[in-house]
Amino acid sequence: MKALLPRLVFWSLNLWILGYTLVIGLALLLQFAEGELPCPLCMLQRYGMIASTLGALWIVRQAVSGRLTPATYVQGFGLGALGAFAGAMFSARQVMLHILPGDQGYGAPVLGLHLYSWAFVTFMVVIVFTALLGILAPAALPEAPRENSLAARIASLIGFAFLAIVAINAVMIVFLEGFNWVLPDNPTAYALFGR
Repeated sequence: MKALLPRLVFWSLNLWILGYTLVIGLALLLQFAEGELPCPLCMLQRYGMIASTLGALWIVRQAVSGRLTPATYVQGFGLGALGAFAGAMFSARQVMLHILPGDQGYGAPVLGLHLYSWAFVTFMVVIVFTALLGILAPAALPEAPRENSLAARIASLIGFAFLAIVAINAVMIVFLEGFNWVLPDNPTAYALFGR
């Protein structure tokens, strides 16, 4: 079991990266296909997801390169937990803005909950996950697959997919915000192209 745990941790970190890649990708899909433009709190939640996932990506990359130490492991989880905590605060704020009876919320619900409610759930999962793996350290230090193996390539592909989603999100925010310092509370158009 002890030899299995480091491999499970490695792939659970990749699942974390893939999960937030898909969540942010779904949000971008709803934005472009359904015209659901993100509000400032939505963007702050995406930034929380990105910061959180950078912690997991840091650990995976250190493991793959053979440079992972208990210190870099804890640093990665620290960034992951901090990003998740910040994101949870932003999503909780948005939930509180729409908690009154009769409030329709912002955006269309997905599987019965609004995206900001789902974001809060994912942030709580990440916080609990980082706490549990922190408790199991150093026995849970991830063990990366052999370099240039299929498993290592899959892990790299997951990391590149996340970085691509981050890049798309960065370009999108420029289109959405235009040359303004902040997003409008309820954006209705891409500011870069005028109103």
